[in-house]
Amino acid sequence: MGIQMDTSLHTFQTLFCQLGLADDQEQINVFIELHKPLPSDITLSKAYFWNEAQAAFLAEAIEDDSDWCALVDKLDCLLREN
Repeated sequence: MGIQMDTSLHTFQTLFCQLGLADDQEQINVFIELHKPLPSDITLSKAYFWNEAQAAFLAEAIEDDSDWCALVDKLDCLLREN
């Protein structure tokens, strides 16, 4: 009996699903447009629009350099664009 690893491919849609948000492309675009630009002095996980569980997931993804890290970085960049 070995350790089971999550080998599923993470996408931007699965990130939004993991965050409990609508994960179709149109709703992702609406979310990003609604919440940008995120000020440069606020880390992504500290943004006002996350609930506690979402903020914890985002912070842990970066701190642990998890397999979600690249997608969280992409979301961060998209939310900072003017």
